[in-house]
Amino acid sequence: MTDAPKPEKPPSAVPAGRGEEGQSIPASLPVMPVRETVLFPGIIQPLTVGRRRSLALVQDAMLGDRLLAVVTQKDTAQEEPPLDGLYDVGCAVRVLKLVRMPDETQTVIIQAITRVRLEAYTQNDPFYRANVSPMPDILPSGHGTPAVPGEHGPGFDAQVVTARNLIGRIIELSPRIPQEAMAVVSSIDSPGQLADFIGANMNIETAKKQALLDEPRVAERLRLVTQYMQREIEVLELASKIQSDARGHIEETQKEYYLREQLKAIQKELGEVDEKTTLIQQLKADIEAAGMPEKVRAEADRELKRLEAMPVQSPDFNVVRTYLEYLAEMPWTKSSEDRIDLAEAERILEHDHYGLKLPKKRILEFLAVRKLKSSLRGPILCFVGPPGVGKTSLGQSIARAMSRKFVRISLGGMRDEAEIRGHRRTYVGALPGRIIMEIRKAAVNNPVFMLDEVDKLAHDWHGDPTSALLEVLDPEQNHSFTDHYLDVPFDLSKVLFIATANLMDPVPPALRDRLEVIGLAGYVEEEKLAIAQRYLVPRQRKEHGLTTRHLRFTSAGLRQIARYYTHEAGVRNLERQIAAICRGVARRVATGKTRPVAIKAETVAEFLGPEQFLPEVKLRTSTPGVSTGLGWTPVGGDILFIEATNMPGTGKVSLTGQLGDVMKESAQAALSYIRSRGDQWGIPAETFRKKDLHIHVPEGATPKDGPSAGVAIFTALMSLLTNHSVKSTVAMTGEITLRGLVLPVGGIKEKVLAAKRAGINIVILPERNKKDIEEIPKEIRKDMTFHFVQQMEEVLPLALANGWKPTKAAKPVARQ
Repeated sequence: MTDAPKPEKPPSAVPAGRGEEGQSIPASLPVMPVRETVLFPGIIQPLTVGRRRSLALVQDAMLGDRLLAVVTQKDTAQEEPPLDGLYDVGCAVRVLKLVRMPDETQTVIIQAITRVRLEAYTQNDPFYRANVSPMPDILPSGHGTPAVPGEHGPGFDAQVVTARNLIGRIIELSPRIPQEAMAVVSSIDSPGQLADFIGANMNIETAKKQALLDEPRVAERLRLVTQYMQREIEVLELASKIQSDARGHIEETQKEYYLREQLKAIQKELGEVDEKTTLIQQLKADIEAAGMPEKVRAEADRELKRLEAMPVQSPDFNVVRTYLEYLAEMPWTKSSEDRIDLAEAERILEHDHYGLKLPKKRILEFLAVRKLKSSLRGPILCFVGPPGVGKTSLGQSIARAMSRKFVRISLGGMRDEAEIRGHRRTYVGALPGRIIMEIRKAAVNNPVFMLDEVDKLAHDWHGDPTSALLEVLDPEQNHSFTDHYLDVPFDLSKVLFIATANLMDPVPPALRDRLEVIGLAGYVEEEKLAIAQRYLVPRQRKEHGLTTRHLRFTSAGLRQIARYYTHEAGVRNLERQIAAICRGVARRVATGKTRPVAIKAETVAEFLGPEQFLPEVKLRTSTPGVSTGLGWTPVGGDILFIEATNMPGTGKVSLTGQLGDVMKESAQAALSYIRSRGDQWGIPAETFRKKDLHIHVPEGATPKDGPSAGVAIFTALMSLLTNHSVKSTVAMTGEITLRGLVLPVGGIKEKVLAAKRAGINIVILPERNKKDIEEIPKEIRKDMTFHFVQQMEEVLPLALANGWKPTKAAKPVARQ
């Protein structure tokens, strides 16, 4: 608080002192609380009076000397603030005029006379009254008189000059203070009045204004208002700069627009065109040269008119522009000329691929028909086979043979129909489907288009891309394929579509019906060796910066790699192993060891480590109860071992190895048939009552199912129960029935190739699969022996060792 002197006389109606203008101030004054307003001496200000106490106070003052004290309340939310909710320092004011308003409120125009301190409240109702004491200004010399220049020291005078300059700068910058205020500032001689005038007009918080009112020392008030003014000037200057920059930007934009309009007028006079006009003229020329069909041209012209009417700044301008560019760049009439030479096509196929005689034969037939009738619609070829057998490269060879461009898209994992049909232009960032985009890149309307991994298409709530392919691959429909983005028909009938898949089971029947399936079964060891020597080794040697002087593969070395380090139908892993050896040799060459390396059978382990796949047919079938079956998998054929054993028990049967229901039923059928013929084969009946049987197919982590293992399960059980081991050179496949019949199965070519890779040269097959042997290459068949059976009993002499023969059949029992 301040150190202002307190009145020596007790509270009374006599004057307690005089204000700054010589006005006599009574010792007791009515008190009016106000919200968010701090009055300073010398200020004339209107106040709206509406509260009960304030209305009563004004009425009383108007009947008397019109003097009262105005004090700011601390909490603006209080309608009737308590005594401790008011500040201690306010202003004594005189009511100059009272105006009654229609809403029962009153407006008083008051003039603040001097600071007063509220010493003690003497009345609460109908309004507050308190004893007050004036607070005169305290100058640096201690006298309460107006300052005379030089009287209070240069420091104080500097404060006064600084305050005048700063308030002048604020008046200049602030839009809310009229410029006439500068004349008022110039007319103020008293430093205290100057500080009060500045404080009253500063845009600062109520608490800070109250602090200025509480301070009787003029020098301190000047210091505070100077500090506030400096901060206010920084804010006003920054705001002025922002407004100036914004105004400059607007003026620059207006200037640019004006200049552009002038430029357009000048260009028009000179016969020149602007950027938009150039773009539209270019689009018109492209559309004219595109050779669009009539309906498409009408749509392009309609969109071009829309583009001409649009301003460049419109969001749709680039959308329409991109759409027209797509239409103009589509190869509506551009085709590559087919140059089909069957001799050259055969040479290309033989050069690019080793083996695969049946696929090559079918491709050459397809090309021959194309040569005779170029407008042939369909069929759609689909190469089906395990990974790494050359499905994709066959498509590339077809494109070379036909002198067409080759494009490829992978369908694996595609689950959105829009990937095929495109997005509608109403979506942000819409694009055509992959079919249209790839044809646009090819720039011809008759490329060889490969749809890779068609069996791995997915579908969810986005749509079913498989269904979208139905129209693409149907020769009767795809002449008017409509992409959602282009929204106009495009002729796909000239495109040669080729699909690839690992297996056909996941492909929906409707799509499968549109495909002509050509199977690629895989390669045997001799074919792998030839492929490695002709293609894989030279390619990997070149990719690793090696020559024949650095690295040479012998036939024995390649055979060692193919036999003991790979186990596949294709040659992809074989190439990886060759690449691994090339990397090892490249490291030696890079370190200065230039001695030639020859990869022989005994040196393969030096680069690839221990053998990964060991031949185990002879080892596994050396004991009774184990037979070798043939199965089919998505990656080609494979061999599987059927193991059977017995133990003392009660005739229970256990089946393990993650077997499917069909395979379990085959085991039950084989056991039932053996029990029904046990007396003929020398198997005691008590064996099935006092022994538990356990049938197991190893590699239990791999699910297995299907009926083709029935013959192998039957043979394993007979081997166990008759104590005759199965020949290690024999493998078998076929479905069995309870009547002892052997039924045909599928995948014969893949299974025979798997037997060949495993070193097995005798294969037992169902009689009705005899026709399938023709699909197997002659060079493979000549080294193998095939036995065809109709009855299960025919298998036993062929498969069991030690000259097994059935015992004499028992006589039938006469019925009563």
